Amino acid sequence: MARSTIEQWRMFKAVADQGGFLQAAKHIHKSQSTVHHAVNKLEEQLGVQLIQVDGRKTEVTEAGRQLLRRINYLLAETERFENVARNLQHGVESTLSIAVDEAFPKNMLYQVLSLVSEQHPLVHLEVTETILTGANEMLERGLAQIALSPFTLTNDLSEPLCTVEFVAVCGAMHPLAEPEEQTLESLKSCRQIVLRDSALQRRSDVGWLGSEQRWTVSHVSTSVELIRKNLGFAWLPSNVVQPYLQDGSLVAIRLNRGEKRNMPFYLNFQDPDTLGPVAQAFIRHIRQLTWSEHGILTD
Repeated sequence: MARSTIEQWRMFKAVADQGGFLQAAKHIHKSQSTVHHAVNKLEEQLGVQLIQVDGRKTEVTEAGRQLLRRINYLLAETERFENVARNLQHGVESTLSIAVDEAFPKNMLYQVLSLVSEQHPLVHLEVTETILTGANEMLERGLAQIALSPFTLTNDLSEPLCTVEFVAVCGAMHPLAEPEEQTLESLKSCRQIVLRDSALQRRSDVGWLGSEQRWTVSHVSTSVELIRKNLGFAWLPSNVVQPYLQDGSLVAIRLNRGEKRNMPFYLNFQDPDTLGPVAQAFIRHIRQLTWSEHGILTD
């Protein structure tokens, strides 16, 4: 019979993740003495030193690191079991949180949200717009149940949904708006407007970043406004810039290569057994809609 408890391992993991007993206690809302006692008791039961304290420095021992790698899976599974139990207890979840990359086609998203709301009108739908790896990070941190992202999950269980076309654009009065064909070399002397990855950890850069001068912004809408004011250029989703291309405030840059590029988007979620009926309804509708509209989305 196991002598250690899940709660002891959770407190040990908190100390390892937060870098000390005081930080761990604040993170898991326990007293420092409670955390210290739990880890000491765990070490006593196992006969192995897990934490080494040298002055103000707290470090995980080599044995602690080896055990931590193994216990991470058990703690994750325990959390999934608890989530399944809560879903069984309450039936329908009260809130569904969805992380969506800003480049994902809005019309498709809105249509699915409307269908889900018709089925579950009392459920609170939370939609957080992200950039690049931000959606997946929210999923991994438990801040969203579903992510619509241009990146796959590390467990390779991502489902391809659609491909979004990106087009190089500039303002109507920008030097790159000339009808003559441009080269990537000519772009290097112009200001590029770049989107900042909204993830807090493991941020990623995607696409061509060869310009000597760059401005970095946090939202697609900001990028569009700067470019319409002739302050730079960027590759932006065709479905976003199409109205501005039509009214002439944006111009597609003529490039000898790389004028357009395509980015796949994926449906990401964790263990499906932990998802409630509302999340499952969202997944079902987004699958059906993308299957019926499969292809490269340009508008």
